[in-house]
Amino acid sequence: MSKAPPSSPGTGEESLIHVRRIHRRDLNRVWEFLKKVFRDVNRETVEYQRPRSKKRFLEVYEEEGVEQLLFEVRQGEVQEIVGYAECAFEITGTDNWMNERYFTKHDMRPLFVEELAVHPEYQGRGVGAFMLEQLEHLARIHGCTHLVLEVAENNIGALRFYRKRSFYRLDAAIFMAKKVAVDSELLPPRALKKPRPPEELGAPAKPKRSSKRAAKGRGADKRSGPPPSQPPESSRPDAPAGATREPPAEAGATATRLIRPVPERDGGASS
Repeated sequence: MSKAPPSSPGTGEESLIHVRRIHRRDLNRVWEFLKKVFRDVNRETVEYQRPRSKKRFLEVYEEEGVEQLLFEVRQGEVQEIVGYAECAFEITGTDNWMNERYFTKHDMRPLFVEELAVHPEYQGRGVGAFMLEQLEHLARIHGCTHLVLEVAENNIGALRFYRKRSFYRLDAAIFMAKKVAVDSELLPPRALKKPRPPEELGAPAKPKRSSKRAAKGRGADKRSGPPPSQPPESSRPDAPAGATREPPAEAGATATRLIRPVPERDGGASS
């Protein structure tokens, strides 16, 4: 790997990017670096960018066939991480969606780039280009024919960076969604009634009607009762001859409502 003496601050020498393989003592520091790099990206993408969890990141360190490279800028005794690259010579991980038969069919022996992270404050200063050059170097000496990586479609800056360096779209798979019209389980807001005026809240109750007024009302009800019964036909002046006088209805007799029977249809009703 590249080795060069550290640049001394204040001497006017340009800063150098050093690359080395990761060590166990670097794991916590690199994890914090990755969280900083992917914080904004993970807020905007459907698929969570790797590494998904610190547990998975620590497991990768123990796997065979995975290269984890650390890129640093040294200023005196201070070593700042400016980039991290993770690659594998075969498909790894249980959460990987890669189809190995696709590459066999197309006669491809890819180097799979799992991670390529550049410090936000060092973007545009040649760090990413140096990292890709290092990965291409690994691919050549291991007999690989392609670099294969995944990038979010809405990561416009990363797409521009890769296309500028001859990367092309390998597959047409994208995430698609359709909004489903559903009713809310809760009713919409409803207007609150205005409070009653204070004078209505403190008004005394209305007095009841006096007994004399109530009796007067009952007398009016009697006067407005049903009309008196008509005299029998025999007592009328124009009653025909031979008409008999019907006895008056007994007091308290009630009227009877007549119901007309419905004639049965031919054939009779079924029992």
